[in-house]
Amino acid sequence: MIYHLAPAERWHTWPAEQPYTPAELAADGFVHCTGESSTMLAVANRFYQGAPGGFVMLLIDPERLSAPLRWEAPADPAPNAGPPLAPLFPHIYGPIDRAAIVDVREVQRAADGRFVGW
Repeated sequence: MIYHLAPAERWHTWPAEQPYTPAELAADGFVHCTGESSTMLAVANRFYQGAPGGFVMLLIDPERLSAPLRWEAPADPAPNAGPPLAPLFPHIYGPIDRAAIVDVREVQRAADGRFVGW
């Protein structure tokens, strides 16, 4: 499995008959994912702790994707971002097929915005 963090409102309002297309696909050219759920938690806390609203974690079966999947090194982090959270991250170069999403988990957050689980 690979994992993708999505804003809950965007996920819940996305048309069920369409592949899911995260906003970063247009901006970055690919969909950011992680290879482990623990890494997803670390990514969420590093980059999205201050983001308002709820989030969901999509569990994706790479074998069911029609878009290309590449494992790539993380981009250069912002100054003071800390060390990379993983040596390689899975990037999906297209929308996420609904058939590839095998589970959706609501992400739990603490009062200070930290991501604590699902």
